[in-house]
Amino acid sequence: MAEGINEIDDGNFEAEVLNSEMPVLVDFWAPWCGPCRAIAPVVEELAGVFGDRVRFAKCNVDDNPVTPGKYGIRAIPTLILFKGGEVAEQITGIVAKSKLEEAINGVL
Repeated sequence: MAEGINEIDDGNFEAEVLNSEMPVLVDFWAPWCGPCRAIAPVVEELAGVFGDRVRFAKCNVDDNPVTPGKYGIRAIPTLILFKGGEVAEQITGIVAKSKLEEAINGVL
């Protein structure tokens, strides 16, 4: 796992994401997903830029089916920005880094 990105699961999702003082970007992914592997370096880069103001986390949907189910995730990668325990933005699929930066800046 890249520095600055936490691995979260169904058990600690509420504590790590919903109760976070900072906004949290959660990357819902799976190891077999090519697009997930393609967007991972972009998320890691953004964690390096915004890591002091936004928490970054990854949730493996194969190992943790409950949380993605709660948020209606049907395709991966799906990135959800949470602020104050609520969904602020949801992005599905591979998108440009600028789109992710725009979403992050929108919650700051």
